Order: sequence, then C-alpha cells, then structure tokens
Amino acid sequence: MTLERLGTGIGWRPEIADAVERMPGIDWVEVVAENTCPGHLPESLRRLRERGVTVVPHGVSLGLGGADRPDEDRLGALAERVAALGSPLVTEHIAFVRAGGPRTASPVLEAGHLLPVPRTRDTLDVLCENVRIAQAALPVPLAVENIAALIAWPGEEMTEGQFLYDLVDRTGVRLLIDVANLHTNHVNRGEDPAEALAELPVEAIAYVHVAGGFERDGVWHDSHAHPVPPAVLDILTGLASRVAPPGVLLERDENFPEPADLEREVAAIRAAVAAGGAAGGAVAGGQWEPPPAAPAPEVPEATRQRLGLAQASVLSSLVAGTPVPEGFDRVRMGVQARALAAKRADVVAKVAPELPEILGEGYRAAFLAYAHERPMAGGYRRDALEFAAELLRAGRPGDGACHRRLERWWLERAGAAPRRSLARRVLLRRG
Repeated sequence: MTLERLGTGIGWRPEIADAVERMPGIDWVEVVAENTCPGHLPESLRRLRERGVTVVPHGVSLGLGGADRPDEDRLGALAERVAALGSPLVTEHIAFVRAGGPRTASPVLEAGHLLPVPRTRDTLDVLCENVRIAQAALPVPLAVENIAALIAWPGEEMTEGQFLYDLVDRTGVRLLIDVANLHTNHVNRGEDPAEALAELPVEAIAYVHVAGGFERDGVWHDSHAHPVPPAVLDILTGLASRVAPPGVLLERDENFPEPADLEREVAAIRAAVAAGGAAGGAVAGGQWEPPPAAPAPEVPEATRQRLGLAQASVLSSLVAGTPVPEGFDRVRMGVQARALAAKRADVVAKVAPELPEILGEGYRAAFLAYAHERPMAGGYRRDALEFAAELLRAGRPGDGACHRRLERWWLERAGAAPRRSLARRVLLRRG
C-alpha cells in the first residue's frame, strides 16, 4: 500500500496549540496517542482536521520490544484514536517500557521511558511477532521508530541498520526514522549515522522525526526541549539525498520557544530536505510494497523468557537500585537511572501540577528521594498519588498549612473506590 505524502509537520502539544494553528505551511501534525481522548478531542485538533490537516497518533506505551505480547487493551485504545482522528497511519517505537511479571517471577516495573532492546536474534524474533500482532489489530499501516539510547547492551549481534532491515523484511512494517536519535546514538554509542542509513530499506520510510537535545559530559540527551543542532540537520540532508521522505516533522516537548522561533526551525528542516533532494538520486519514500508475508512460527516461550529476564534485570537496576548486570557500563547506567528519575519527576509535575505548587522548591528533591526507594509500578497519576501518600505517612511536609493542603488534595483523589483502603492505611498510620 502506497502511503500518502504528508509534507512538513510539527508535533501538536497543548502548550503550542494556538501557534501551530497559525503557523504557515504546516501540512500535518502528530499527537501523543496516550494523551488524546477519542471522545473529547481538543478544539484545536478539531479545527485543524476541519482544515484538512492530517493528524497522526504516535504511541509510547505499547512496548513492542518487550518480552510480552502487546496488550490487547492498549492496542484497542490505539485503534480508537486512529478512528477518532481519521489517521492514515499510526506509529510506535522499537523499545521496551516495562519488564517483569509472571514470566520472570518478579514484580512488573514501569520505566516511564523508552529503553533500547538488545539487537540479537532472540529480540528480533520476539519483536517481529509483536509487530505482526499489532499490525493485525490496527486498522491502518503501522510504522515503528528507532529510539535514542544512553546505554548499550553487551553481546549485540547486529548493527541498527541490519536489525531494522531484517524487521522490515520479515514483517512488512514501515519505518519512522528519527534523525535526532541517529545523532544521539552516534555520540553515545559511537554508531555512524551514515552507515545506519546505508543499511536501511529507505523506501519503507513513512516519515522522519527531527528534534533537538544537548550534550553534557560527553553524553547526548535527546531532550526535545532545545533547538535542532546543525549535526542533526546534516543527517537529515544525507537521508534526503537517498530518499524523498513522505513526511518530515519537528518534535518539541518542553521549553517551548516563541512561535517565530518554531517557524524558523521548521524552515531550517525544509531547507535541509531541499538540500538533500538537490543532490539527486533520491528514491520516492512511502511507495514501498511489502513482500507477501510468509507464515511465521510462534516464538518459543523460552525465547521470550530469556529476553524477559534480561530486560527485567536491566530495568530493576535502573529504577530499583539492584546491581548493574554484567557487561553494562556502570557510569552510563547511572546516567540513565538519573535521567529516568528526572523524567518521572517532570511528568508527575505535569499530570499533578498541584504537587509542586503545594511543596514549592522542595518538590523535586522530595520526589527524587521517593523515586529512589519506590519504582513506578503503574501510570504517572498513580505515581503522583503514591508519592503524596508516602509524604503524608512520613508526616511531611512539616509546615502545617502545606500538610493540610496536601492531605486534602490526596483525599479528594484517593478517597473514592478503588483507593479507600489506601486512604485508611495512610490515615491510620498518621493516627
């Protein structure tokens, strides 16, 4: 199936909704699927759709690279968003986001972030089966994204390009190539983005992500909160010299600049694509026809278990303080662990903005101390409630007025079923 050409787009976020609506030359937008309610679409998205602007949902929680098969409820929710937005395709990530559970006889842990999978034959077998399951459940073509990584798995058997090529060849899935992530992996893992692009089936590219970040102590952080650097634009130009991407999109999630600055970044992206196209020889992206799918045997349980145990060991080290698995760089694992905790604090502050308001400057230190002792086992809203409960159990904050405000906030949200038992436990502990 030939995908429609998307053109130039930007990631739609509530904070910049007005600027996106007014921005000239925006052909399409991408929304985080989990942040979109099918029955209550923001008016800004409704107006964009009425103008003919394509909206693509971008999932972040399926965990297609995890040891478990994709959750049916998550797949159903993603399909609902596709239908509500009238989208021509849907995207997700080649990553794992949780680990543990019955297969590993350990608690389920949530990363709250996209973590890299080991590029091994075992992982490829599991990923291919998971992608096929997702493809069968979704009403439109699926494209999967390469992710940025701070850590590298020991004993990998393939390069990123080889891994993606085999994935596409075996499943017919499309690719969402993030050139900023290629730059991140160049700095953090020494991987040449030109070599990765040379190994890819570029004709299978559905669209391209472009984003900014920053470097600290030799580590590149894919922040989506900084301007797009020249090095990322150069990779985009190199990609555009090989394939005419059906779509290119600017991602920005935080530290939103003035609308004029966003427009300049979009213009720089257009210029980088045009510079690559001027070199000639680019094939048309999005016109790739997948080969007929051959029957694939079910992945043996032993394969999923091996991957599950390895991922649970890594995630437990990152969020629960267990020893770093053999072969991993301890310094980089520490950087990743701190980054996960910091992101967790940031997202909880967004989903529960009353917490930093009540706790003031003490919010961040208190949350990071809590995160060090309490791995996230559910979503961010549950995390916010349990953080507040932990403070109340400890008799904090010490200021009486703040304490009463926090208690009222918590009771308003945790007092109703199914959290009455937790409310009683907190109040009894305080008594």
